Amino acid sequence: MRKAALHNLGCKVNAYETEAMQELLEEQGYEIVPFEEKADIYIINTCTVTNTADRKSRQMLHRARKRNPEAVIVAAGCYVQAGGAETDADIVIGNNHKKDLPAVLHEYERGRRRAALSDISHEKEYEKLWLTHTAEHTRAFIKVQDGCNQFCSYCIIPYTRGRVRSRESRDVIKEAAALAGQGCKEVVLTGIHLSSYGVDHGESLLSLIQSVHDVEGIQRIRLGSLEPRIITEEFAEGLRCLPKICPHFHLSLQSGCDETLKRMNRRYTAREYMEKCNILRRYFDNPALTTDVIVGFPGETEEEFVQSREFIDKVNFYEIHVFKYSRRKGTKAAALSGQVSEEVKSRRSGELLKLGLAKQKAYEERLIGSVKEVLMEEAVEREDGIYQVGHTKEYVKIGQKTKENLVNQLVNVEIKNHLQIIH
Repeated sequence: MRKAALHNLGCKVNAYETEAMQELLEEQGYEIVPFEEKADIYIINTCTVTNTADRKSRQMLHRARKRNPEAVIVAAGCYVQAGGAETDADIVIGNNHKKDLPAVLHEYERGRRRAALSDISHEKEYEKLWLTHTAEHTRAFIKVQDGCNQFCSYCIIPYTRGRVRSRESRDVIKEAAALAGQGCKEVVLTGIHLSSYGVDHGESLLSLIQSVHDVEGIQRIRLGSLEPRIITEEFAEGLRCLPKICPHFHLSLQSGCDETLKRMNRRYTAREYMEKCNILRRYFDNPALTTDVIVGFPGETEEEFVQSREFIDKVNFYEIHVFKYSRRKGTKAAALSGQVSEEVKSRRSGELLKLGLAKQKAYEERLIGSVKEVLMEEAVEREDGIYQVGHTKEYVKIGQKTKENLVNQLVNVEIKNHLQIIH
């Protein structure tokens, strides 16, 4: 039996695809081993969202080669699609061809083929990858959409993932039912640009969510990153009518300054973004709002940064993910004047991280004294005893001190003190 090892880099969509490729190999009789072990085949699902991601992709390919010089090395995904085909890999597999992995391996062994790569911008079909089980037995990611039509000026992803392609809802429902049959209680609907789901075949994200809500055995539905513009009164009201929906919404911001947003080609203003947050707060009680912010975007003056920071302070997020702008070859932003120094980026990043920690603490303090439903995921040993640990619907990590095994159970927990909130 041949041994195969897989390693994932990058986003949740990549993680889903890595698990799906693993299932394909298992079906073909491969033995899956940890990436740190010696294997006959190494598959690295690469990322190219930043220059650092490119470097990590190359490093993992080199590491696999070093681990077993005789192994077949497969580079898959975005780094390859962006033009990184000249890699230390025997086989390259682009996006929308990961389903072909077993066939390409078979043909490579017969000296016929070493690549499955096409012009992603012309792909119109959603790649059919499936999961019937997942490494996490409590929560599963379900990919429902691929590609992006937004072309934000800093982002390479539309060039590596192609245009929007949505999965048929019947396939999503079938996968959710299969995962529920394996005991999975929570699903996370994810995609490269989730808010665009259905623009290519006439369905809507809300109707998809409503269909998944009807799947027996699924107790929670969590949504991946959303664009602010999808949040309307109708969308929020529709979600509120679904008790399985988790009031945890990740709305990409990137900047709280209108001039910076315009240079980013983000297509909304700070005021419009705030209106979307207010809509969610009208329909949900104390929802957890999280976001991404880029500091040091080309042309970001100190005045623009302060404006952005003050806006972020006003929104009162639960979590803020801060990224220092990374100049990415092939994007419009790479050619913009006013590139910001690393020193300034680091200072601005530090300020927002400090603000984010304060906001997180304030949100979590409001939970003390309340009773929250927690989906238990693991037992953790701490200095004062054994805790069963899981997440609330708001995705706050909570522990309950008990030796009783509660994994994959929904438990109502009274949050009495800070010790129960785990980071």
